[in-house]
Amino acid sequence: MPEFWVPVNEPPHEVFVERLHRAIAAFAETTGVEKPLVEVELADTSHFTLERIEPEPGYGMVTLYVTDARDDAPDALIVPIGSVRRIELRKAPEKPDSFGFTVPPAA
Repeated sequence: MPEFWVPVNEPPHEVFVERLHRAIAAFAETTGVEKPLVEVELADTSHFTLERIEPEPGYGMVTLYVTDARDDAPDALIVPIGSVRRIELRKAPEKPDSFGFTVPPAA
């Protein structure tokens, strides 16, 4: 990454995750699917299929829970928000072993 990243004490991670959950829920409702397929691309060009995302541990970082069927895929990743380059939403999984994203209930 060209820029130097340091943790921040501000809560942009919470707002980011909350708004992302709303966007995913709206996409699911609009397309009529219970669990849309959510894929993320990170700054290093790696791609992961997500089960969910949480605003922890904070300080500008979020936790991505992965459902990829690949043997080398991690179960979870803690990444700076700035490393998220692209999020794709699909109404039907391309792979039958994908489970889809679980949107938490509205608070």
